[in-house]
Amino acid sequence: MVALPSLDTLNAFVVFAEKLNFTHAAESLNISQPALFAKIQDLSNQLNVPLYRKIGRRLELTQKGIQLSRFGREVVGRAHEFFGELTAGEKRESVVLASGEGAYLYLLAEPLRLFSRNSSIRLQLLTLNREGILDAIQSGKAQLGVASLESTPPGFKSHLLYKADQVLVMPKKHELAGKRKLKLKDLQGQRLVVPPTDRPHRQMLSMLLQSSGVDWEVAVEASGWELMLKFVQLEFGLAVVNSSCSIPAGLIARKLSELPQVHYHLFYLKGEAASGPTRVLRDELLAHFS
Repeated sequence: MVALPSLDTLNAFVVFAEKLNFTHAAESLNISQPALFAKIQDLSNQLNVPLYRKIGRRLELTQKGIQLSRFGREVVGRAHEFFGELTAGEKRESVVLASGEGAYLYLLAEPLRLFSRNSSIRLQLLTLNREGILDAIQSGKAQLGVASLESTPPGFKSHLLYKADQVLVMPKKHELAGKRKLKLKDLQGQRLVVPPTDRPHRQMLSMLLQSSGVDWEVAVEASGWELMLKFVQLEFGLAVVNSSCSIPAGLIARKLSELPQVHYHLFYLKGEAASGPTRVLRDELLAHFS
């Protein structure tokens, strides 16, 4: 029988798994870097499985390490809740949701406000990009995620929450504002406010414009719908955003029918939302968007 790791060791591994840097994790735990390294090595030897590997100059968890990180977060979290209940005499369950800035601003603000007001469950929120959300759920840092998905990743279960059209936003005085329907060819020669090159929205837009033979210029690279729309207000260029966005005063949005809809999903690991506070939040969000 494998000897069970101590709660202190599990907590040390959880912190290491979040930082993936021995120096930073040791600082958070207020112990020395060699002491933390020894703890993780002893844990790996105790379980007889590799928990992380070195890829170039960075560290990444193995699949066993990811599983242990999820388990450790759950155990350490439940321990904090139990001892808090034991000493304070009250129990307050919690759930962690991860999503992006745009989803929080334009889709989730109202249902999350109602949930926090009406539920005794403590709600924690993480703001991450899509890859970060998936990683957070796999590692146990979050239980639920909301993001745009083209397909459900292996091992996850998802529910469609909202379908958003993609629209071109411009000043009301712009030459294209008079058209009720726009096509990609209308963007010929236009200056666009776009996300950085590594973002899925930028890659999709660039590919479709190129396949349509449309020449365009980058006016500004900006992360997040709010900042993109601000640059449009400042007349740096036009922007393609989701129809869920609130359009600022002085601007107008026109649907680009050739662009695919963006499907926002609620998702989690299979079997993880079967009961408890995770199920409560899941059901509340599904009911709101139904």
